[in-house]
Amino acid sequence: MKHKYSPEGMKCRNDSNTGYVFSTEMLEKAMRDGEILEGRAVLCDGSRDLTVDLGSMKGIILREECVYNRDGSEVKDIAILTRVGKTVCFKVTGFSSDDNGERTALLSRRAAQKECCEEYIDRLCAGDIVDARITHLENFGAFVDIGCGIVSLLSIDCMSVSRISHPRDRFEQGQCIKVIIRQPADKSGRLVLSHKELLGTWEENIKEYAVGTTAAGIVRSIESYGVFIELAPNLAGLAEFRQGVEVGNNVAVYIKSIIPEKMKLRLVLMDSGVPENHIIPCKYFYTGDHISEWIYSPDGCARVIKTVF
Repeated sequence: MKHKYSPEGMKCRNDSNTGYVFSTEMLEKAMRDGEILEGRAVLCDGSRDLTVDLGSMKGIILREECVYNRDGSEVKDIAILTRVGKTVCFKVTGFSSDDNGERTALLSRRAAQKECCEEYIDRLCAGDIVDARITHLENFGAFVDIGCGIVSLLSIDCMSVSRISHPRDRFEQGQCIKVIIRQPADKSGRLVLSHKELLGTWEENIKEYAVGTTAAGIVRSIESYGVFIELAPNLAGLAEFRQGVEVGNNVAVYIKSIIPEKMKLRLVLMDSGVPENHIIPCKYFYTGDHISEWIYSPDGCARVIKTVF
């Protein structure tokens, strides 16, 4: 099910999808079987109909078939225009022929999205872990495709334990990630997502470090009492201020002490570093498809940080 209703672009080049779209006979079979396929939208005409390159023939998604709106509201032009040049999902609904006998496949992205909502997204429960793809970033969060182009918001405070100033510090557009359903879809279809619970507990992250070692880090904030440096998305420590240090700098830090009962790391800045726009791939400590509870803080710590789904 996860594969069938995957975010747009995740199966466009797999053997199964390619086998369908590059064969007229297989496109007909896809229509009979109700398969959801993917192809690249290459043109939007004046009527706001999308042309999709199928290889074996041209595909057309009529304006009213481009987007599924749960409330039945009219589809905005921008929602169609921004699909040009991108991969779109669709179901084959029929075929037409012109006077020269050239066939065109009639496609519906709306039908694919409607099925995805009813058969997949609406059945997700709190704690379910699903595939997602970053569609675009705003200062308050990342919009992610969780299936067939259905987009939901991952707020900035749910991305990691380590605080960031903008989602681009953690993700980049087009990146494939995992997210957790924090609250399932309401009547409007809106979900609440989270991500930080997949990045490990304090103890899981600290196992990679030891007192007396020097590690790479990123300066995340500068306060009057010190500099917060991220060693991993779910692990940060405090160092004394050093002249020339700026937020976003990649630095080397000496680990002076580790205090589990306070979840604290005392660090010493070895150099001031330089700013770099380098996205570190997500390292997920949990690889299952559901989680009921996550406790970040170690045993014996006075401050308890946890999420119950």
